[in-house]
Amino acid sequence: MAKREFSAGGIVVKRERGRLKVLLIKDGYGRWTWPKGNIGKGESSEDAALRETKEETGLKKLRVVERIDKINYFYRLHGELIFKTVYLFLVEAKGREKFKIQAAEIQDARWFTPEETLETVAYKGAKEILKKAIERAKSACSSENTPPP
Repeated sequence: MAKREFSAGGIVVKRERGRLKVLLIKDGYGRWTWPKGNIGKGESSEDAALRETKEETGLKKLRVVERIDKINYFYRLHGELIFKTVYLFLVEAKGREKFKIQAAEIQDARWFTPEETLETVAYKGAKEILKKAIERAKSACSSENTPPP
């Protein structure tokens, strides 16, 4: 029987000069993905997504827009089979904060255009989830970071 794990993550977007940008992190395996991590005891999946994103990137001015999806998969860790559920949220970043990445787990963090994001993301099934998040972000996220013409 597999051990159960629950995680949450944020697909982080922002508007920069009127253009949508999407955050990806390079994880400890050298793959580009979104910030995510385990849900703590008594913590909601939404709160965990924000906490993990803040911890891994150093970004503080974040707000959850909506839940985007839930994914399930099996993996092995030290020979143990684990069934993991990950709740994914569309998260909007405000302002022009600089990254302070969590060097122990994260190799890099960058803002990409939506097109670059879809070409760069590494994990199976990630492109479909990103497409959904990008479409929602186009209408749901504010343009407060857009400078006046």
